[in-house]
Amino acid sequence: MPRPDPIAENMSFLLAELDGQLTRLIAYFDDPRTETALQLVQRAGYSHNLSMRVRKACLAGMMRNKKSEATQLRLQGIDTIARNLDLISRLGRRAVEQAERVDRQKLLRADTYGAPLKRVRRTVARINDALEARDSKLAVEIGQARTEMGSFHDQLFRTYTRDMQGAKHTEDLAYGLLCLNEVTRMGEALQTISEAILSINIGQSVQFERYFTLRSVLAGVARDEEITLQPLAETRSGSAISSVNLRGAKGETVAAVFKDGDRRKVKEERVGVKSWNSVYPGLAPEILSYEKSGKSAALLIEHLEGETFEDIVLGATDEALAEAQKALHKTVRDIWRQTRTDEPAEMKAMEQLAKRMKDVHRLHSRFVRGPQSVNGVAVMGFDGLVSAAAAREARIAAPFSVYIHGDFNLDNVIYDAVGRKIRFIDLHRSRYMDYVQDVSVFMVSNYRLQVLDAGTRARIAAVATDMHAMAAKFARQQKDPTFEYRLALGLARSFASSTRFVVDEKHARRMLVRARYILESALAVPEGKEARFRLPMKELFSD
Repeated sequence: MPRPDPIAENMSFLLAELDGQLTRLIAYFDDPRTETALQLVQRAGYSHNLSMRVRKACLAGMMRNKKSEATQLRLQGIDTIARNLDLISRLGRRAVEQAERVDRQKLLRADTYGAPLKRVRRTVARINDALEARDSKLAVEIGQARTEMGSFHDQLFRTYTRDMQGAKHTEDLAYGLLCLNEVTRMGEALQTISEAILSINIGQSVQFERYFTLRSVLAGVARDEEITLQPLAETRSGSAISSVNLRGAKGETVAAVFKDGDRRKVKEERVGVKSWNSVYPGLAPEILSYEKSGKSAALLIEHLEGETFEDIVLGATDEALAEAQKALHKTVRDIWRQTRTDEPAEMKAMEQLAKRMKDVHRLHSRFVRGPQSVNGVAVMGFDGLVSAAAAREARIAAPFSVYIHGDFNLDNVIYDAVGRKIRFIDLHRSRYMDYVQDVSVFMVSNYRLQVLDAGTRARIAAVATDMHAMAAKFARQQKDPTFEYRLALGLARSFASSTRFVVDEKHARRMLVRARYILESALAVPEGKEARFRLPMKELFSD
């Protein structure tokens, strides 16, 4: 006989044990008796031990040989299910413990707990079917129990708090509220179980609400079993970006990018993509679908062939990098020429930096010092330098505007070596602005790469200074005399503000020292002489 699967076997025992505990819990609230409560509490070790057996078997499976990503995700999902089944068991026991403290049982209103607890029991009974059949519809129904439990909570919460008004027995009612909280938290555990099953089915960790957003943008396109979802990135604003592979009508694989998150951010991305397709067609990806729901929204975007500029800088051959740079410089110059308007532009780099300095102080306070005195000579603090530079910057605007990316980091630029085309992604900050904004962000996004070997650092420095040389030539052609001065302030902003995302203290210190050097150098220039200012770029970007 083949040996039984320890995961499946112990999961079956766990579900059966929990069903028995929920039956006792329902019986308790039908007729609150101390002996029933004791029977339930005494079962604590059973569900916990079974949960641990499932989890140990999952861990052993993940550590045994090399598993596929789908198998790893399934084992992680089952581990999550086991943990939350044990949580439901503990919540039931804690609910009974709180109920037992109520002296006047009439105030507990125990009879109202029967219906929601029966809903929990019925839902738990369907978990194994949803897991084994990879039934997303059933998984969704499991997660929807949370909504019903929430409605039950709100109704009974109002009853308890109403009874508290002017009542003499507020202690009993307080215990009732604690009991209610434990029971309704079972809905949260069921939703987490639902998310685990959906994640197994889709191939990526997915939250309950995110699943509905995904299904909305893919409505009529594919079933869950036809979708492969792979994580690409998590943005600092909370948005999630995934690649989606769909099976088309003719059996072919169709690639797209699924991005969801805060409704305002996603809407800005959509507007940015549409704007680029109007201003400079072919640069931004096409939007395939857009859906909004409450405070969140999602986009299904065309998948772009190629590599990010970051990957090219760090891993491509010298010849491939040179080809990518050539294409990037040509594209950027063309964008600037085609979108140029005579409207002056204010970058307000120092205003941007001032808003971000709290986060810099929080992470690197030892490197961002206040005013000091050295041998009787006053040395301005970093924040003071930013304030003084802001006053200088306010008097120097760019003589024209161009349409910029707005977040021109290396990983937001894609190069397709086959088509020899540059494409842009993550466009929610695009607008008409001083082109120095994009130049400074791109240059520092090179420097902040946390790669330490000398050869790669030299290559990174060359990419940054090459961008400067291209932009400086454009500035001369366009008769922009203060380009270098404005760029210096943009670089100071980017060097300093980027340390919010750099944990390595040595690297952060190098960036903050450069920011301070640039600010002191810029402020030392006599007013009216800004056009003569130059920074030693090669030295600035070399380590």
